[in-house]
Amino acid sequence: MSAPTALPVRLVSENGLDAAGLTTLHRQWADANGFTGQRGRLLALPGAEGGIEAYLFGIGADEGRPVFVAGLAAAALPAGQYRLEGAVDDHTIAAIAFRLGAYRFDRYRDAKKVAELVLDESADAAEVERQVAAATLARDLINTPASDLGPDALEAVVQDFARERSMEISVTKGDALLDANFPMIHAVGRASAQAPRLLDLSWGDASHPKVTLVGKGVTFDTGGLDIKSAAGMLGMKKDMGGAANVLGLAHAIVSAKLPVRLRVLLPVVENAIAGNAFRPSDILKSRKGITVEIGNTDAEGRLILADALALADEESPELIVDMATLTGAARVALGPELPALYATDDSLAQALVATGLTVEDPLWHMPLWANYDGQLSSKIADINNTGSGGFAGSVTAALFLRRFVSQAKAWVHLDIFGWAPEARPGRPVGATDQAIRAVYGVIRQRYGA
Repeated sequence: MSAPTALPVRLVSENGLDAAGLTTLHRQWADANGFTGQRGRLLALPGAEGGIEAYLFGIGADEGRPVFVAGLAAAALPAGQYRLEGAVDDHTIAAIAFRLGAYRFDRYRDAKKVAELVLDESADAAEVERQVAAATLARDLINTPASDLGPDALEAVVQDFARERSMEISVTKGDALLDANFPMIHAVGRASAQAPRLLDLSWGDASHPKVTLVGKGVTFDTGGLDIKSAAGMLGMKKDMGGAANVLGLAHAIVSAKLPVRLRVLLPVVENAIAGNAFRPSDILKSRKGITVEIGNTDAEGRLILADALALADEESPELIVDMATLTGAARVALGPELPALYATDDSLAQALVATGLTVEDPLWHMPLWANYDGQLSSKIADINNTGSGGFAGSVTAALFLRRFVSQAKAWVHLDIFGWAPEARPGRPVGATDQAIRAVYGVIRQRYGA
């Protein structure tokens, strides 16, 4: 792209027109149109020959936060080339926001041209590229319906992902899961026409700190024999959002060549219904040896994660991070914008929250409240997969997973939603990335060169 052809988009804070460097005519035009820098307001500035010379875009009150609201500008602007000017405190963050705001999922319709951004010289072009690519990867996967992204297709995507990044990959599939001691992954996915599997990727120098990412890969969730309602199933193509976001995070880590020994574990299944589906009240033995009574077959994500977490924990890594679209309870408590964060290390949790705020990738630290652990008790097994009483569902799910991690120096569980029901800055309606930028930022701070 050639910078001279790019129209300027001048970001203006609320009541910040005096500092916007406008000509007298453009200031009069802004005043006549009632533009004061209102958040999300776009105003075209006319040129001398009747065309558009530039745009003003309001970012609202200045709260000292990065201008991720620039993502709204990308969604509002017509197709063309643009450059950002004005009240931009961080051109890298603003560029990420702009490009993510222009995201469009066009696999099943004619692609339309979108607003394109010419980067400012102060922006870190490589960082913009890797973070936009990470988020786009996650969004594209989540948006793809299960008809085109069942376990077989998701494995094919991951095989290509590994090959393109020179990552080692091994696949344990079907009944081989039983031989390899992954009984709960097998049980959850065995009713599907496409076999369950565990995808195991690794990259980096074995002498570097071990960081393991685990992502829930339920390509579609009917709820199993405890079947969901029709309305409840409508969004279940996104139940592999944990795996999608973990892949996006892995891309960012590998692209940045961070000095870590990275491992990615993706238990991939479809929670389907057939004569061999696992049942309520079944007792499953886990990889860790813990026996699990099935209180509800729709609490399947924690089962497949438990086997994968147990495997991850056997290496005693520095850090395990899992991501999962795990509970509706997290959405009831925190809504769609704010993923629930659980961690065994409070300082790490605080760093994730703080970093998330600086890159507009918010997280909320939730407690691993030990008093609720008893809600997972079973009269005939070591543990039940659902909590009793109907309260604190996200907390009890995290406590369930906590049982399977004992040797890692730190463990983080992220209960994400992976969907934007309403457009937000840098997040159009539909599938969205969550926690990638926050976790990547902390890993880079802790283990980066």
